[in-house]
Amino acid sequence: MEGMVALRSSKLLWRRRSLEPGEHDRGFRNTLADRMDDIQLCKDIMDLKQELQNLVAIPEKEKTKLQKQREDELIQKIHKLVQKRDFLVDDAEVERLREQEEDKEMAEFLRIKLKPLEKVTKSPAGSPAEKKAEPPPTKPTVAKTGIALIKDCCGATQCNVM
Repeated sequence: MEGMVALRSSKLLWRRRSLEPGEHDRGFRNTLADRMDDIQLCKDIMDLKQELQNLVAIPEKEKTKLQKQREDELIQKIHKLVQKRDFLVDDAEVERLREQEEDKEMAEFLRIKLKPLEKVTKSPAGSPAEKKAEPPPTKPTVAKTGIALIKDCCGATQCNVM
């Protein structure tokens, strides 16, 4: 059984190294490798627990010295695997928090960098709405009559031209 655990551990290490990615998908692959390690550790722990339960089921008086030693070995192995799994879980949590902080920093950076663009894009859009298409003040319009027409001509109520 000890050889099986060592073999599985070496396979986990190989898988983890073979999954080492390029920068574009580093986070995803590391997370995947961590999940694979976690699943494998859980399987190993369950296998060892099952073997330990079988040994514990034997009455103490009937156990051989070898069975008692095996019980102690199993307890030690389970303990080591649980510690290893705890480390992986803690490491994953630290990584998650680091990525969350990076996301916040990137969002703040983008907000600051895109704010000037926001002003530029809003200015032209707001100008046409504010500006109405009116004829120049020197040209009279047909809709206007009387004194309003005179005011449009030269700006005064008494116009020499009119």
